[in-house]
Amino acid sequence: MPIPYRDCKRKYDQQKAQVQEFMKTRLMTDPQRYATMTTAQLRETFLIDALYQPGELQQVYVDLDRAVVGMAAPLRSPIALVADQTLRAKAFTERRELGVLNIAGNGVIHVGNETYSLNHLDCLYIGRGAKEVAFESIEPDAPAVFYFLSYPAHFGYPTRLVRKDEASPVELGNANTCNHRTVCKYVFLEGAQSCQLVMGVTHLHPGSSWNTMPAHKHLRRSEVYMYFNVAEEARVFHLMGPAEETRHLVMRDREVVVSPGWSIHAGVGTQAYSFCWGMGGENQDYGDMDPIPLKSLR
Repeated sequence: MPIPYRDCKRKYDQQKAQVQEFMKTRLMTDPQRYATMTTAQLRETFLIDALYQPGELQQVYVDLDRAVVGMAAPLRSPIALVADQTLRAKAFTERRELGVLNIAGNGVIHVGNETYSLNHLDCLYIGRGAKEVAFESIEPDAPAVFYFLSYPAHFGYPTRLVRKDEASPVELGNANTCNHRTVCKYVFLEGAQSCQLVMGVTHLHPGSSWNTMPAHKHLRRSEVYMYFNVAEEARVFHLMGPAEETRHLVMRDREVVVSPGWSIHAGVGTQAYSFCWGMGGENQDYGDMDPIPLKSLR
């Protein structure tokens, strides 16, 4: 049962009063330095792990397009999304928008004095100007896990809940090419309105393992992948870098990879999996991408 607004507001104020600079900062690199990096350096730069911590909220500030990537996993008490000192803001959404995807049990998100119930794979867009945001699980024994992606916003669009079955699902690929998948778009031009955020989910069908192949890039937008529904014994090999000099990162469940505009992004798993993709940049046209012919990959 969600807690009353007054109690959630009290919890928010308490956590805001205690906030310190805990948000980690991740600095991206350029294609020239990328070519000289070791596996460890690539992972330290592009891979974001350990976001999922039961009972906690973890977030990382990425200098690329000033994105914030995070995950909230409330158990018996709500967790407030407060403005870390890194943002120099009175509230997290003072100058930002964010998309939140629930990847686990049922939960609620408090936005001001409004409460939104999110079931598994529901998504909430929260516009600029929301004063208080807090995450809560309905059942502590089957808790929600909220993944969120945020970018700066110049205008305050309304907060909007998009249910899983409203996410414009489209089937792409086929079993012969091992990329039969369903793409669900939540925040995009024809969906929930935003300033620059584009967000959705791709689910690989059983027997398929490749996503986004042939690969592409888009210099006009950076992109962030969060892999989930990855079995404990499974891994996803995420391809990145310029077409002529690719590298890979080995990804586990609920890990995140950041893709600059100069880098391709594609992946193959040892089993079927899902991933949340999110973008920020010049436009919100989902189809705006520069395809990379398979024969040009090295």
